[in-house]
Amino acid sequence: MTSGGHDLNAEAILDLDPTVVLTDTSIGPPEVQQQLRDAGIPVVFFDPARTLAGVPGHIRAVAAALGVAGVGSKLVSSVEGEIASARALAPAGATPPRLTFLYVRGSAGVYLMAGPGSGADAMIEAVGAVDVGTDIGLDKPFVPITSEGLLNAQPDVILVMTEGLESVGGIDGLLRIPGVAQTPAGQSRRIVDVADTDLLGFGPRVGRTITALAKVLYEG
Repeated sequence: MTSGGHDLNAEAILDLDPTVVLTDTSIGPPEVQQQLRDAGIPVVFFDPARTLAGVPGHIRAVAAALGVAGVGSKLVSSVEGEIASARALAPAGATPPRLTFLYVRGSAGVYLMAGPGSGADAMIEAVGAVDVGTDIGLDKPFVPITSEGLLNAQPDVILVMTEGLESVGGIDGLLRIPGVAQTPAGQSRRIVDVADTDLLGFGPRVGRTITALAKVLYEG
C-alpha cells in the first residue's frame, strides 16, 4: 500500500495478510520494510531500474522468488515474442516516424519533453521510430517543453500518458502548450495516449503496450 505515492504504510500492508512482499529500494521508508520482516513476512528486494532490456531479468527474478521459475521463462518468451512481432510491423525501407513523449500534468504545472534515459525513448525505439529528444541532442531524461525545442524536434507523433492528456484538457488543451500546434504532430492532431501504468511500467505487459503502439503507428 503506497497511498502516499512511494511511501509505504506498514499497517495497511499487514492488514492484507501477505505471505511474501516483493519490493525494491525506490520505495520506503526502509523502517517499514524492516517492520514487515520483524512480523515474520519474507521481504524480497529487486533491482529498481526500469528499462526495456531489464524486463526479462525482472520477470525471472520475481518468478524465482515465488518458486515458479518455469512460468517466468515462459512469460519471458511470450513478452520477447510480442516485442519482436511489434518491431516487424514497421514497414521495411520506410522513413521511420519521429515521436516525442511529453510528460504533462496540467494541475501541477508540469510540462516536460523526454530525452535519452526517460524510458519512453526505449519504447519508441522498440517500434522502429525515432525518439526526437535523443535525435536533437537532449542530454537529460526530461527537460522543460519549449517552443524552440519542439520546432527543432519536428515530431510526427506526440506520445502522452492518458491522465496527463486529461489534465491539460485533452488534445485541444495540449495544442495550446506553446510550440505543440506548430509541429507536424500538432498540425495533424496525431496524439497517442497510453495508460499511465503501462507506458513506463516495464513489466510483463510491456510487449502488449509496444504492440499496441506499433499498430497505431503503422496500421491506424
